[in-house]
Order: sequence, then structure tokens, then C-alpha cells
Amino acid sequence: MPGFYTQSPGAVLSTTINKYMYISSHKFFEPDKIRVKYSKTETVGNVNELQHPILREVFKQFGISGGLEVSSIADVPSGTGLGSSSSFTVGLLHNLNIIRNKFITKDSLAQDACKVEIDLLKEPIGKQDQYAAAFGGLNVFRFKSNEEVYAEPLTKHKEAIGQLEKNLLMFYTGDQRSASNILSEQKNNIQESEKFEAMKQMVELVDKAKNAVILGNFDHFGKILHENWILKKSLASGISNSVIDQAYDVALKSGALGGKLLGAGGGGFLLFYCPEQTQAKVVDALKGLRKFDFKFEQEGSKLIHYSDE
Repeated sequence: MPGFYTQSPGAVLSTTINKYMYISSHKFFEPDKIRVKYSKTETVGNVNELQHPILREVFKQFGISGGLEVSSIADVPSGTGLGSSSSFTVGLLHNLNIIRNKFITKDSLAQDACKVEIDLLKEPIGKQDQYAAAFGGLNVFRFKSNEEVYAEPLTKHKEAIGQLEKNLLMFYTGDQRSASNILSEQKNNIQESEKFEAMKQMVELVDKAKNAVILGNFDHFGKILHENWILKKSLASGISNSVIDQAYDVALKSGALGGKLLGAGGGGFLLFYCPEQTQAKVVDALKGLRKFDFKFEQEGSKLIHYSDE
């Protein structure tokens, strides 16, 4: 969040996974109208009439006034903490640049997505999801006070990354929520010295976690994840609740070494670090939750089909 990294360097360790947001576009048969399809369909004669805020702002940025249809399909629902909103923004910007025959770097793609969501729409969010979606892979992203972002990919450590992937379990809590209220509170809480210090401690854990992966010290990685979760829960009310806390405690008692709720909090997906030999016990103990299988993904936003016909 800008409220933090403008005062103290920020950092995250994150990975993309093989769950996608698909954005397609083609010429709309009515040249003076725009049609967009997401969870609902909108057909408008003026871009300002669009209800979808990201589509409206991006179309305005590109000067689109009609003759275009854009559709989106997602592998996971919105509001579950997996960065679907920023993935949508990154994918949309990538698509519209391609149909204008304009090459755009991953860094520029992430910057433009941040501009739309943070600067134009004033969402109380950070930059981590946009950069993850644009770059892809397992990375450390460092956020500087001058707005520069540096990516440190860990892709060369293939064996370690493969083992880390095997030791992670994810479960869907069944709850979707808007992150805005939690993030707005967290944004305000940054001004409190106690919360600010907690975030600084979370940043310090990034390099510890990175080194644990590189050195193959995976059990230590799990404990770092647990330490991070304790700190995260202190940042704002609503990040966790009794259901999430109970599931987390059950997982740790069954063999998981650490975990966290993904996204802002309040619902969505629980991620656990769990050695392979105890995973069956954890899955059985959390049988009330849906296990969500995934693999790491390395490419980020990409073109999968293009036709100029």
C-alpha cells in the first residue's frame, strides 16, 4: 500500500497459479455501441454509461466509443482473495494494447493496471496483485518510495519451487466478500505506530521466506508463514473470524506448520504449508472445506489467440 511503502520499503513474496482470467474482444456489429460481458451483460451507447468501473475507466483511457465487444471468463469467483480484479485489469489492458498492435512490457502493464485501480478508481489496495498477474511466476516484488517496483524472479530454483508446490494445500472457505472495507480500515491503521511496525515485520519475513525456499528449508518456510499470519491478523478487524480461526487451528494440530488466509481477509481461500506425509490427515480434518487443487504458473499475462479477420 502507498501509505506504507512511501515511508518504508515494501516487499512481498508471491506466486501465480494455473487459474486464469480470460479476456476476449472482437468488433461489435453496432459501430456506435459497446457491449461488455462479465457476470452480466451491458450494451451502451456511451462509455460513461458502463456500470463496470474497470471497463469504464480503461475504455476511457483508450478512447473507445463504440464498435467493440469484450467478454471475460474466470476460473475462480471474484472476492475470494486470489487477485481476480487485478488479473482482470491486467488482461484487459493487455488485450486492448494487442488489438492496437502495440507491444507493452510486463512492467508497463503492471504500472498501467495500478494507475487504473489505485489512481483513477481510488481503490484502497496495494500493487502486489497487478505485478503478480503481469509477470507470472514465483517472485519477490520490492516497492520503493519513488513508486518504482523491482521484480526478483526465483525461477532458476526449479527443484526447490517444485517441492514447495507439493507442500502447499489450499481450501475454499465458501465465502466471497468485498475487500474494500477491510482494506480501507487497514489503510487508515497504517498511521498507527503498532500497525506500521507489524507491517515492517512482515516485510522482514519476505527475505527469510525467500531464503528458506532457495535453501530448501521448507519446514522453516511453514513457520514463517505462520508468523506472517499472526501479524496480518493484527492489521485490521475482519481479517479473520471464528470459522477461519477454527479451521486454521485444526490444520495446525493435524500437521500443517503454517498458513494464511489469501487476500484482504474475511473469507475466500486458506493456504497451508504442510509436509506431504501429513497432508492426508489435514485434508481429512478439514473435510468440511473444499480442497482446491492448483499448480504454480510461470508466464503471467499472455496472448493465447489472435486474428485480424
